[in-house]
Amino acid sequence: MDWGNVTTEDLIEALREVDWSSPPRPPSEFLSRFTVPRSYSKWNSRLKCNLYYYRTNYFIMIVIILGIGFLTRPLAIVAALLTALSIAFLNDSFAASFSEKVTRTVRQFSPHLAAKMRPPLTPVLRGKPSAKRAIHICGRPRWVFVLVFSTVSFILWFASCGLLMVLWAFAFGLFATLLHASFRTPNLKARLNTFREEFRAVWRNYSEL
Repeated sequence: MDWGNVTTEDLIEALREVDWSSPPRPPSEFLSRFTVPRSYSKWNSRLKCNLYYYRTNYFIMIVIILGIGFLTRPLAIVAALLTALSIAFLNDSFAASFSEKVTRTVRQFSPHLAAKMRPPLTPVLRGKPSAKRAIHICGRPRWVFVLVFSTVSFILWFASCGLLMVLWAFAFGLFATLLHASFRTPNLKARLNTFREEFRAVWRNYSEL
């Protein structure tokens, strides 16, 4: 995949559909081989490739930076967790995995309630789904959970008065992410992972025909 030709919208769409359950890269790999990009095109390609390959490491790094800023505001920690959860629900694989784990846990105590938490069946016409299957969480549309968690987190942000601190910590986390992604030289694993994701995208488009 030529990351120089990948637009920001393509990158966001890829991050939305990617499996975020993959473990982070080891620190020995994450903190090695830093070089200055030779041109703007090289920097642009390297930035997008590293953002995709080290996505879990960057997420953990931003969470740690935010956690340090939350030490004096416990209520802001709850607000941050709810905000992060509402954003994570926008990812298809995370939403489906979360719904499955919650339903599996509820099934141990109440099988009848767990049956109601199953997503509705998608109609099938001529052996193919009539439309792209919508993501449901615990039997409800995803947007319901995103709206509820976002509203509650906004109220907690307002009550804790920690929004300005969060903005500064989040900005510092984004700056650290941008700095690392700009100077970390993509290794062979990152390039192979790029080719694998490109093959998955092509195969996914082929299977939908």
